[in-house]
Amino acid sequence: MKNAEIIERLFALIEERRSADPANSYVAKLYAKGLAKIAQKVGEEGLETALAAVQNSKQEVVYESADLLFHMMVLWADMGLTPDDIFAELSRREGLSGLDEKNSRDQD
Repeated sequence: MKNAEIIERLFALIEERRSADPANSYVAKLYAKGLAKIAQKVGEEGLETALAAVQNSKQEVVYESADLLFHMMVLWADMGLTPDDIFAELSRREGLSGLDEKNSRDQD
């Protein structure tokens, strides 16, 4: 199984859960709370991932990274984005120096 397939299946499930009962679905509950709450969860999971890294806990970084990626996908879906949108941007950046890419954004 390819990793991109896992992302696509999970994203499809996240989109499907949009119409689920918030009492029975964590994703539906997040959608019901709105974009600000979803964005807050992304921030929380990002911070937890960073803290796990500072503690040099590989297993916790794996666990928290999975939570972060999951919540990012909920955010993407809520904003009408798909993994393909993110993959396209990563593809666009491929071969660019990270410094050059950052400088190009600073000039906008």
